[in-house]
Amino acid sequence: MTIQTLHDGWYLRAVPGPQVPAEIAEVRVPATVPGCVHTDLLAAGLIPDPYLDDNETGLAWIGRTDWVYETTFEWDGGEDPRVDLVCAGLDTVATVLLNDVEVGRTANMHRGYRFDVRDLLRVGENVLRVRFESAYRYAEAQRTRLGELPNAYPEPFAFIRKMACNFGWDWGPTLVTAGIWQEIGLHSWGVARLASVRPLVTVADGAGRVEVHVEVERASDEPLTVHATVDGVRAEAVLAPGERTAVLTATVASPRLWWPRGYGEQPLYPLDVALQGPDGAVRDTWSRRIGFRSVRLDSGADEHGSAFTIVVNDLPIFARGVNWIPDDAFPTRVDRPRYARRFAQAVEANVNLLRVWGGGRYESEDFYELADELGLLVMQDFLFACAAYPEEEPFASEVAAEATEQVTRLASHPSLVMWTGNNENIWGWHDWGWQEQLGDRTWGAGYYHEVLPGIVGALDPTRPYWPGSPWSGSPDRHPNDPSYGSMHIWDVWNRVDYVHYRDYVPRFVAEFGYQAPPAYATLRRALSDESLAHDSPGMAHHQKASDGDAKLRRGLDAHLPAPRDFDDWHYLTQVNQARAIALGIEHFRSHRPVCMGAIVWQLNDCWPVTSWSAVDGDGRRKPLWYALRRVFADRLLTVQPRDGGLAVVAVNETARPWTGAAEVSRLTLTGQPRAKLSIELDVPAYSAVTVPLPVELAVAEEPRRELLLVDSDGGEAERALWFFAEDRDVEYPSGAYGVTAERVDGGLLVRVTAETILRDLTLFPDRLDPAAEVDNALVTLLPGESATFLVRSGEPLDPKDLARHPVLRHVNDRAS
Repeated sequence: MTIQTLHDGWYLRAVPGPQVPAEIAEVRVPATVPGCVHTDLLAAGLIPDPYLDDNETGLAWIGRTDWVYETTFEWDGGEDPRVDLVCAGLDTVATVLLNDVEVGRTANMHRGYRFDVRDLLRVGENVLRVRFESAYRYAEAQRTRLGELPNAYPEPFAFIRKMACNFGWDWGPTLVTAGIWQEIGLHSWGVARLASVRPLVTVADGAGRVEVHVEVERASDEPLTVHATVDGVRAEAVLAPGERTAVLTATVASPRLWWPRGYGEQPLYPLDVALQGPDGAVRDTWSRRIGFRSVRLDSGADEHGSAFTIVVNDLPIFARGVNWIPDDAFPTRVDRPRYARRFAQAVEANVNLLRVWGGGRYESEDFYELADELGLLVMQDFLFACAAYPEEEPFASEVAAEATEQVTRLASHPSLVMWTGNNENIWGWHDWGWQEQLGDRTWGAGYYHEVLPGIVGALDPTRPYWPGSPWSGSPDRHPNDPSYGSMHIWDVWNRVDYVHYRDYVPRFVAEFGYQAPPAYATLRRALSDESLAHDSPGMAHHQKASDGDAKLRRGLDAHLPAPRDFDDWHYLTQVNQARAIALGIEHFRSHRPVCMGAIVWQLNDCWPVTSWSAVDGDGRRKPLWYALRRVFADRLLTVQPRDGGLAVVAVNETARPWTGAAEVSRLTLTGQPRAKLSIELDVPAYSAVTVPLPVELAVAEEPRRELLLVDSDGGEAERALWFFAEDRDVEYPSGAYGVTAERVDGGLLVRVTAETILRDLTLFPDRLDPAAEVDNALVTLLPGESATFLVRSGEPLDPKDLARHPVLRHVNDRAS
């Protein structure tokens, strides 16, 4: 097998149409492959950055235009009898022509295509063209043919196998792409090639077993030999003339087990597969790294309903997770270093699971390889989200081909622990008025309950499959029943206050979230509003959620002082987001083992936007990120309402028992004790223990002037706080403090000493230098206490500026 990549010398041009701007209509634009039309036009200076201001709106014509990519390449006329043009990813509706002869057509961004072009190639110069039809025109034509289907957004994304969020979402821009978005090249081969390799890894009785399922494509009917090697163990199979499949089994005695992060190490073993012809010459090879681990989903019935617990190596795992969306609207801009930065942010926030949401894409090998290395579990949605999807042709065949390719491609990755049929579509059919609109038409149920589980069961029975997120495990129950299976919580945020997270004791919550704006430096880069306001033109355009601004205000009104200006609004909405999600996670974790997963919506953003993310579209951490790091810690102390009173819950997500004392104090805001109690903690490994508090601690004499503090001996967990009144009602003193700063390698150490209580003290150094960041946030200090912050920046900062409003903030500041 020899490979000639075809990534150079490409140009693109718009097919003429009334929507194409005159300055672009006749232009031959240099194209980067892999890439897309938007990024090429941007690189050529022909369009403005679609992420800035409302530029997105003026670029809608791109998605309604046909585009032609063209390159020339040399071919030396090799002797191999087969030469295939391999297109790993075309976005989306494409006609491929080689030397003016049509090679094939495609209509699925989520799979690859292979065309035998040996007879079309010329020795010397060849011309390759790929014409992309407007995704809008294709999808709208399919919608007209099949009839309108219900969905959450007024776009035709369900009628094309393409990244759905390209058509806009409640956090994303409408930027409908086209282009050669993955590798393209000529694969020359003879005798045979490895068409697919699918390793199924299991562990039983201390031994690791690798079943390597191999499929070959033949150019001749000669005997072939396939061998696989892992950890020094070699397995071999001979394919007689005409045979195309083989299964090789290698057993590794006592392998080191792969574990999720926080539960053990992540050893990876190279698995090498080679295909030999009758002369012993190697014709093709395949290599991946695998991990030895078992995984199952415990969905058994119990006294609470039915479980939803991921079990790895026979150990039930509490999923401390985040939802993952495409990190950029233009996927080719997300390279391995960018994935690594985002994954590092997840790991540093004590996350152990990523859920790849069904409105995006099947991620690149870099994504899953990094997850393997870091021990991040992956729940992977098949790509269906928030809509009824047609099951007629050509979609039925495309979905089956896509699922077959992706299940096979990802089988080697130990991080991948579950396939899920869709995002919210079963819930939508049940609750969103779809049944009346659909009548007896198809809507995707056949995919979720028959096609996809059939493919996973046949190709990868080592991993569990679940029909939807959410899904209660039975068509006889509401799909979002908290007592059964997985659930999403969206009445909080959409309709009710975040304290209502406590209304639920879910078995596994796969989505819940609360909004806040991005970092100030991100806003200033993306928006040219002369004066920022929550409803200024740029802010309004970069708020995509329905009534999002009103929902943010409703949340502020319920908890925090009224903002006096944009700086207040920005800080307080970010605080409120962090508090909302922290409250939810602490509540869910306190109910371990009934609840065994809390997956926050969402880790990341694809552009600068007000959204539910912890890390904004420029990669800056919001205060929520710091809250996640605290509440997802291995050991957690939290105060929870229980049976009309209060209780301390200690959560221990480690293999070691947690024993020792914890001091519980009811204090005034000035730090004076009103009541104290020492409690003994004895928390077994991987469990939670609840300790009810006596009334003298659980009830305040002056609720607006008191708080509860819980601190563990030895610093086993961060201390827990409970305020008896909302911040808007607390009789805070005007904040007073002292600040010192010391230059150290890598930045400034800023020490803040409280003279009064300082609630949710946070520094925002990005207001001084967009490259600046701080190591901690949302710190509450009592009088006399100090906190030290490390500020790193791209340029020297004046310590005095770090001590001033609006860089240094706390809820009870009274800056004018």
